[in-house]
Amino acid sequence: MAEKIVLVDGHSILNRAFYGVPELNNSKGIPTNAVYGFLNILFKILEEEKPQYLAVAFDRKEPTFRHQMYEAYKGTRKPMPDALHAQVPIMKEMLTACGVAILELPGYEADDILGTLAKKSEEQGMAVTLVSGDRDLLQIATEHICIRIPKTKGGQTVTENYFAADVKEKYGVTPEEFIDVKALMGDSSDNIPGVPSIGEKTATNLIAAFHSIENAYAHVSEIKPPRAQKALEEHYDMAKMSKTLATICVTAPVEFSFEKASLGNLYTKEAYELMSRLELKSLLKRFDTSAWEMEGQEEKEISFREIKELGDAEEFFAKLKETPCFSVQTVGGSEELLGLAFGLAEDQAVYLECGGFLTAAYLAEQLNQLAETAERIVVLYLKDLLKQLPVQEKPSYFDASVAAYLLNPLKSSYDYADLARDYCSQTIPSPAELLGKTPIAEASPEVFQTHVSRLAAIPFAAAPILAKRLAETGMEKLFLTVEMPLIFSLDRMEKAGVRVEREALKEYGDQLEAQIVILEKEIYEMTGRTFNINSPKQLGEILFDEMKLPGGKKTKTGYSTSADVLEKLKPHVPVVGKILEYRTLAKLKSTYADGLANFIGPDERIHGTFNQTITATGRISSTEPNLQNIPIRMELGRVLRRVFVPEEGMVFVDADYSQIELRVLAHMSGDERLQEAYREEMDIHRITASQVFHIPLDEVSPQQRRNAKAVNFGIVYGISAFGLSEDLSISRKEATDYIQKYFETYPGVKTFLDRLVKEGREMGYVLTLFGRRRPIPELKSSNFNQRSFGERVAMNSPIQGTAADIMKIAMVRVDHRLREEGLRARIILQVHDELLVEAPREEAERVKTLLEEEMSGAASFDVPLAVEVGIGENWLDAK
Repeated sequence: MAEKIVLVDGHSILNRAFYGVPELNNSKGIPTNAVYGFLNILFKILEEEKPQYLAVAFDRKEPTFRHQMYEAYKGTRKPMPDALHAQVPIMKEMLTACGVAILELPGYEADDILGTLAKKSEEQGMAVTLVSGDRDLLQIATEHICIRIPKTKGGQTVTENYFAADVKEKYGVTPEEFIDVKALMGDSSDNIPGVPSIGEKTATNLIAAFHSIENAYAHVSEIKPPRAQKALEEHYDMAKMSKTLATICVTAPVEFSFEKASLGNLYTKEAYELMSRLELKSLLKRFDTSAWEMEGQEEKEISFREIKELGDAEEFFAKLKETPCFSVQTVGGSEELLGLAFGLAEDQAVYLECGGFLTAAYLAEQLNQLAETAERIVVLYLKDLLKQLPVQEKPSYFDASVAAYLLNPLKSSYDYADLARDYCSQTIPSPAELLGKTPIAEASPEVFQTHVSRLAAIPFAAAPILAKRLAETGMEKLFLTVEMPLIFSLDRMEKAGVRVEREALKEYGDQLEAQIVILEKEIYEMTGRTFNINSPKQLGEILFDEMKLPGGKKTKTGYSTSADVLEKLKPHVPVVGKILEYRTLAKLKSTYADGLANFIGPDERIHGTFNQTITATGRISSTEPNLQNIPIRMELGRVLRRVFVPEEGMVFVDADYSQIELRVLAHMSGDERLQEAYREEMDIHRITASQVFHIPLDEVSPQQRRNAKAVNFGIVYGISAFGLSEDLSISRKEATDYIQKYFETYPGVKTFLDRLVKEGREMGYVLTLFGRRRPIPELKSSNFNQRSFGERVAMNSPIQGTAADIMKIAMVRVDHRLREEGLRARIILQVHDELLVEAPREEAERVKTLLEEEMSGAASFDVPLAVEVGIGENWLDAK
């Protein structure tokens, strides 16, 4: 059997993947859909073809002969979209990591390289598969050269395969004659002008009859229809030029070595690491990582010892008391503690199995004793340990995942595989890849030992490096005095939970359901038919096809009915307002009225999870359920807070920072006018409206104040004139004028924001007042949209991040002081700039004063940190 080579048209397949795969960005905002689609197509082709050789050709930026010829006749090519352009170098880096030969040649297009190599390979007696989305390459097809063209059908990638006979059968012409067909019909995507008035059908009939443009012209009087005859007579020069443009060069002077194109193992360690960084997680399943585990600084042989008996455990803990540093991590799910994994060195793990005399209480007692004298106890996920064991808060604990998060808050995970790769020069499978869907309790002995050993040894090995880098980056204090104590405060808050009146929640859901039914009926009457209001496809057809409303935007699945599209129609079309209201009520019912009920525990309380390592800015996030997302800007959302109630004999004390981000902006920018407004306790939005619109303070209208408020908060988030115009439903020019007047009013703010962008570009990151770093790789992107996003992040992150730091500091201070003073009150919720405390009725006033003192004193600013505190019988009344 002849050897086979696969040749790939790089730009063509990348372009096809870009438009065939939905928009996809990783956590750093880098677009990856084209790379992902390209790799899926490539892997599928290789699995089907099983070649011995592989090469990918790309166009060079230098204009080719054909490109110059076309430009001389008719202008320039359509530019590549920014999001696609940004993925070309990433794709080349990925192919290099896979060991794939990449070919480029100045002055020649990828088609020319591929055509040349296809013919050269055929001469060597090889079978050739040429993969491209460009039908120009059909002219290269022979008995031994197959052109494969990927297409998307029904959401799946399929390929059309063409040998010479297939081209003849499909198009009625030979591959060589296909050049002439293409030249006559033209192709704007390939910059081939063609002949006016001659389409594909006419071009095919002409060449099938006359076999070439030149012969057709020689018999021009015989051409039918007359329109085609006249077109070829008048535009023969264009036809000849188009043929030159359509003809692929098969003698390009490309340097090529079959040896370098020899196909080896694509699934290399370098490719795995790059795919991991790009977060192409579904492709990582293709890799066999077992062969890497003994490379370089891999785990080698981590010694593993298992302890099941009390006597052995006593002896172990006695020796551990003499060990200044060690690691510990729970093994098992949140429901059951299987045991503890201890790391005593980079290659030494001990596993204590829970059971018998080795109870949770016994293990907690031992850890509490060790925490008194140990210099550092490393835990991968400290909150997991706190959920399982009643260990005391001590400064010796070191959470490796939180440390790694501080050093790079853009990552999506911080498990032991991430620590191994980022801090120990090791590449190993993640816990999910090692275990699959098998619970650890059911894993094989070998897998169990491997997992437990890594839990123990890798955090131990990474901790000194993490600590050193925290010190080098100036985040050691933030880690030790804010993030570490916060873990204990969040744990206490999660264990406390918040009480929910189950019946009141059900009544709330029933009220929503009744209003939803009424709205459904009204929408059906206004549109004249019944349909699924929740179906964007059906809704789009009714609004834009049947009702002929303006502004319809077609997508691959139908018309877009997103909120921004409907909001523009709302003032002019009554039914759209009803649809938006329906969506809001349906969301409230499914997410909150129905959704929250599923989280109420046997104690009638919801015990949510508060995450410390999710957001890039440092804000705490809430999941299972998300209690931070309850809509409070609408009446029905606010009413939902009534179902959250304190225990009998207790009340809620709610404390909320007032405009904390604007106050942070005033302090960090140093703008005198902005600071003065806050020091004088003025209405900042009214003041801004007065100064921006040059009108007396007492003449500011409610609308002008609302506009000023939008500008105030928009500036904090780096809003553009376009964004502001959308928010306020004003023209782009008006929005530009608003922003310009704002910066003229507060020049210190403009200087400050410009400085943040400049520093972000120079350093690659921006800082909060407390030293938290927010990396911004987008600022160096070649993609304009990505750079613009990076600039907004550079302006916003120091402000939002500083506000998040202040809230965390306040939480720790409040939590510690409540316990120091022996109060029964406890924090039960944190929502953005708000803390909710459940307190015995007799402690309420004392807790109110405590909250005001600790929250306003969390940072020393040039403007006051104002805190609004309320007391109530439910969350709504306390607000």
